[in-house]
Amino acid sequence: QVQLVESGGGLVQAGGSLRLSCAASGSIFSSNTMGWYRQAPGKQRDLVATITRGGRINYADSVKGRFTISRDNAMNTVFLQMNSLKPEDTAVYYCNFANNYGSTYWGQGTQVTVSS
Repeated sequence: QVQLVESGGGLVQAGGSLRLSCAASGSIFSSNTMGWYRQAPGKQRDLVATITRGGRINYADSVKGRFTISRDNAMNTVFLQMNSLKPEDTAVYYCNFANNYGSTYWGQGTQVTVSS
């Protein structure tokens, strides 16, 4: 089992910034991918960004150039720096951990609200 603890959500005006953090603990093996997904009311959960332990990164087109994902492997923590936030970024953001054995874990979610 892997436990994920998220922090950093909140309310911000359009154009502002927020930084999300997610710390993983438990049965963490060397090969894994951590990332962020988001779900707006009435919509499906969508990919925001992922990063492998080796540093390979994938972004959704909608956040490229505005969001930056990074991780601290020693602390098993992933970060999401969100700049130039837009009202359409408003959603619950979920941390995700996936190992190479096919297991996936989710955080409890953190609300990000961007006011216009």
